[in-house]
Amino acid sequence: MTAIWSFPTRIVFGVGESRRVGDEARALGMTRALIVTDPGVEHAGLCLPITASLTAAGVEASVYAGIDGNPTEANIEGGAHAYAGFRADGVICIGGGSPMDAGKLIALRARCALPFEELDDAIDGGRHIPNDLPPLITVPTTAGTGSEVGRAGVVTVRSTNRKTVIFAPALLAKLAILDPQLTRSMPARTTAATGFDALTHCVEAYLAQGDHPMADAIAYAGVELVARHLATACEQGDDMEARGAMMKAAMMGAVAFQKGLGACHSLAHPLSSECGLHHGLANALCLPAVLEFNEAAVPERVRELGRLLGADAAQSTAAIVRRLRTQVGLPSGLQQLGVTDAQLPQLADKAFEDACHRGNPRPCTRDDLLKLYQDSF
Repeated sequence: MTAIWSFPTRIVFGVGESRRVGDEARALGMTRALIVTDPGVEHAGLCLPITASLTAAGVEASVYAGIDGNPTEANIEGGAHAYAGFRADGVICIGGGSPMDAGKLIALRARCALPFEELDDAIDGGRHIPNDLPPLITVPTTAGTGSEVGRAGVVTVRSTNRKTVIFAPALLAKLAILDPQLTRSMPARTTAATGFDALTHCVEAYLAQGDHPMADAIAYAGVELVARHLATACEQGDDMEARGAMMKAAMMGAVAFQKGLGACHSLAHPLSSECGLHHGLANALCLPAVLEFNEAAVPERVRELGRLLGADAAQSTAAIVRRLRTQVGLPSGLQQLGVTDAQLPQLADKAFEDACHRGNPRPCTRDDLLKLYQDSF
């Protein structure tokens, strides 16, 4: 079944719907599209049907696959050079959160040359971002970040080696195509890690400071989808209902976190930039400790999340999250991924510099963040 939503990005959802990307690109005025992806997606052949659809619609395409798992300034610069060299007039992102984030920032570079340090959301840098960015279409092949409907791009800036959030409504895609078929080849571990990213977005948005009833409702429903479908998506990768539900949960998490995020994301970002951990996996390892930390501030909300995830009266929300993490085959601590105790103080410094914890329902000091790393070790 095909469904079309606008919230505010126009979203097309349905098995096989990626076949319409060519006609959609042409309708947006694209004549020469730069496809932004990563080597894994390109090698898996997932760009080929997209390129064929574009060609059939009369849209020329060039593929730029120079995106790392955690996008860097060099990745964006390479993409901006490819965009200019191809004389592109639009960007199509295919892949997980990294190509999505990178594609937005490559489109940004077509109109804005300011250093990313000046565009950092932590200093309200989004006010410098122009509104006339090239049209952007996002086609996710994972179900985690929700970046396909988000208004932010994350890049590791070389001057600080810190993950930096660039945020502005102008970065929203004109169209997102959610085709569960494209997630079918995702391995179980990647399905689990990206699924935990979606869960963490929904959880942190629901617990974040502030009054945003629409975001709360969307986050709540996203947690429910993860609870019902993540394990099935990991265990039965051909189950299109579960795959589709996880794509919905990822999208909903990204919509909801316009309300804010929290300490878990501040902990996860340095684990990616400093230690190379997959972002969703980093969230999975830190989320239970953050839930325990936040329960003192918002006990009813934390317990409600536990009920959604299947906790009984005797179980804490953190315990049920740990159980789900084990069920889907993810490790239980940072040490298992090669993070050392000696790295934790520097990671805590970076986490405190990260703006996400400002939305946490319980204020965090640098020492609080260090203790949360230790509790996740």
